[in-house]
Amino acid sequence: MIKRIPISALKVGMYITDLNNDWIPHNTQRKKGIIKREETIEKIRRMGVQYVYIDVSRGADCQDSEPAAEVDRRNETALQNAGALKPGYTPRAPLAEEIVIAQRVHSQAQNLVGSFMNNVKIGGAIDVAPIHQLADELQNSVLRNANALSCLGRIREKDNYLLEHSVNLSVLMSLFGSYRKLAADILHQTIVGALLHDLGKILTPDEILHKPGRLTAEEFEVMKLHARHSRDILASTEGIGEIAVITAAQHHEKLDGSGYPEGLKGEEITEYGRMVAITDVYDAITSDRVYHKGMTPTQGLKKLLEWSGDHLDPVLVKQFIRCIGLYPVGSLVLLESGRLGVVVETNDADQRLPVVRVMYHTRFRLPITVETIDLSRPGNQDRIVRAVDPEDYKLDIRKFLI
Repeated sequence: MIKRIPISALKVGMYITDLNNDWIPHNTQRKKGIIKREETIEKIRRMGVQYVYIDVSRGADCQDSEPAAEVDRRNETALQNAGALKPGYTPRAPLAEEIVIAQRVHSQAQNLVGSFMNNVKIGGAIDVAPIHQLADELQNSVLRNANALSCLGRIREKDNYLLEHSVNLSVLMSLFGSYRKLAADILHQTIVGALLHDLGKILTPDEILHKPGRLTAEEFEVMKLHARHSRDILASTEGIGEIAVITAAQHHEKLDGSGYPEGLKGEEITEYGRMVAITDVYDAITSDRVYHKGMTPTQGLKKLLEWSGDHLDPVLVKQFIRCIGLYPVGSLVLLESGRLGVVVETNDADQRLPVVRVMYHTRFRLPITVETIDLSRPGNQDRIVRAVDPEDYKLDIRKFLI
């Protein structure tokens, strides 16, 4: 049986199945195995890990353990409660119309951020005007219909993670900031900060930045410097506002002080830093990378809830969940009819009833004719049972998003 235990209860002789630290970027540490030395426990503790998962059938148990199924049930309840918060916004444009614009903006964003980073790397002239224009275009697309850019954010290639992550983070911050009704100038700056938050990685050696295997402790310390580099580069760039600099600088800070580059705690982290920390973790843990298989969107949301309080702001986490939906765009869901559908549009009025694109029948284990269904439409009797993992059915949901 898999159980969760507090780090204080971890002992030699226990078998770890999950270090529960996917919130750590570039998390390439070995996650499973028997604990043989006290030094290993201390190393895990220094990471800022609060809870780990153990297999009591393969190692020692303790009285402080809790079945993983109970943890998941509690997270599911918290997820449903978060979805019941006040509604956010209503799309102004049809998805089919906005997706055409969003594809252009998304492609332009990747090219522009890549070009900007290359210019900085070679010491070329820095023109921030196109970045500001891009931030406005991203924001306008989100206001018209956020589902369009959200769909594109789920169609990703793990070998292009750096640029796609930067663009997707800006989309998430745009959606999050809009939901929280940030002032227009502040929202604009948080989007710019999100677009350029990983700019400091241009100073990270390629052999560390692109290493497919586990980073050594020394290599990880070098990798962590990128947040400070991002801050310093942006702070010295004319035309970049203070809030944009703060957003980029604080995207890896954590409430308990285990983050970096400054190890800030609680209210020492700005509102924008706490927001971007949530969006950064969510996008990272739900993305496929060379060394990391991404979680499903729903699994990612539950992890945000689990890490709330210790690492992430619990109030902001619940607001973030409300603004992207119980079943975020790109989620694969099982319907009562036995069909599987990928969520292509959320429903802010009732998050249990999004628009889904069905393509597979679980009872027959066969593909079916692709059909788009609005679960909120009068007369529709189908309902979502739960979110599922595409891997369980060998489905590539990217093929059905647009």
